[in-house]
Amino acid sequence: MAVSGGVFCKCSGRRNCCPFREVFSESRRSRSRNKNLRNVSTIPPFKKGLSRWRSVVSNRSCVFSMDAREKSRSLILESSKQKRIPVYVMMPLDSFAIDTSGSPRIRKIKALSISLKALKLAGVHGIAVEVWWGIVERASPFAYNWSLYEDLFKLISESGLKLHVALSFHSNVHSASEGKGGVRLPLWIQQIGSLNKDIYYQDQNGFSNDDYLTLGVDEVPLFCGRTALQCYEDFIISFLNKFDSLMGCVIEEISVGLGPAGELRYPAHPRGGGRWRFPGIGEFQCYDKYMLEDLRTAACQEGKPQWGKKGPDNAGFYNSFPSGIPFFEGGEESFLSDYGHFFLEWYSGKLIHHADAILGKTAKLLEKYQEDEKTSVLLVAKIGVIYWWYRTLSHAAELTAGYYNTALRDGYDPLASMLFRHSCALHISCLEMTDSETQPIYLCSPEGLLQQLRTASRGRTIILTGRNYSERFDKAGLQQIQANCNHPQADTVRSFTYFRMSGNIFKAENWRNFVPFVKNMSLEE
Repeated sequence: MAVSGGVFCKCSGRRNCCPFREVFSESRRSRSRNKNLRNVSTIPPFKKGLSRWRSVVSNRSCVFSMDAREKSRSLILESSKQKRIPVYVMMPLDSFAIDTSGSPRIRKIKALSISLKALKLAGVHGIAVEVWWGIVERASPFAYNWSLYEDLFKLISESGLKLHVALSFHSNVHSASEGKGGVRLPLWIQQIGSLNKDIYYQDQNGFSNDDYLTLGVDEVPLFCGRTALQCYEDFIISFLNKFDSLMGCVIEEISVGLGPAGELRYPAHPRGGGRWRFPGIGEFQCYDKYMLEDLRTAACQEGKPQWGKKGPDNAGFYNSFPSGIPFFEGGEESFLSDYGHFFLEWYSGKLIHHADAILGKTAKLLEKYQEDEKTSVLLVAKIGVIYWWYRTLSHAAELTAGYYNTALRDGYDPLASMLFRHSCALHISCLEMTDSETQPIYLCSPEGLLQQLRTASRGRTIILTGRNYSERFDKAGLQQIQANCNHPQADTVRSFTYFRMSGNIFKAENWRNFVPFVKNMSLEE
């Protein structure tokens, strides 16, 4: 028997694991610093170096990515361009339970069946279902139990609805409201984690986040002879084998979880536990021993071993505001410095490499379905939409989440380039939000960020899908979703997922707005 982290496993170390070390070679060092510069017209020209940067930051100068004309157009829906947009509705969190024998089962099947039929009659195209690693491979490695999803997919397909499947390798116990419907990582992963907390992300104070495995173990065979990437790959293979007959005809979209909440990001803004609250900038998550080892390797490759000891020690705390935090202002030890550039490129590069590895494997596995249009499946990747402090120079909250996006550097173009290689769609949220609904003091711009993502996606011919960030049934919110899905200066969003099904959606006053919204999204003019 193989031993991993003190846990005895019946599976053998069946793979020859060659741990990958992401290093920054000569090609990285010779890369132009100007490669991803953004054209931000409202930033004044700088002729006197960093001293001018400091003066702009200290004056809290705002950086706007959308001019007034662009914002005024965001609510205009050009009917001549409108295309049909399939609407999915995400399943509620509490739609299943674990019985006394440890097996998952659907809760309130009759009520769920009635709800599905009502959604179908309203014009909803399909249902988005989270397929949890912590449910299917719950008890032990390779012991996949698909019974819950066999029953659920059958119920949905018999209602005449299609499926968007979200393969979920994260835990949601900290984000689930009142603990309802919370799913943890598999029990055997938790056992390994109890003996080796470094399989999880850690912040600068050593607090672990067990929502997702750290990127540091992507290529380290700690899990019964497998690396984390191999665990994800085996799960995807098992899923495709089990539901092969549904591919394309029922399952039309598959999103692959890439981090907390299924999004490609670090857990820099953890919900629950009281560590973070909006609009804090968050903290860098690179202090588990595996991430630190990789950082040291990268620093040595750069010829600066002193840079590899830890993350920035002047980057504030979870609930800091960027003003007054040295790393997020202009200075010799800020994000603008050589060290800041090195660290942020490494930190964001780890995320992109992680997604590249998982999506590359998944795209390869889906190739056989793409040969026939009838079985074609859309591969989707989700990212976090970190819209607060977007109108500052540093975009501090985005930096801690792993997006090296500032007022001077387009951090989403490298991501779009990676997605393009795998013919992968980009899934974004906040389609219902407007800048006017946010508090000006926090320098938010969900519209500005959305426009930047549109531009990056269009430049790389990436398909966009989306959802709402918060539950909205008011006409203004639903109209904003429709306007963003059919934006006059962007390709139409391929599909929209309403987040999520609950009792509120069927309340008379909400249903009266929701049904016309779905009908309008289904129109093609």
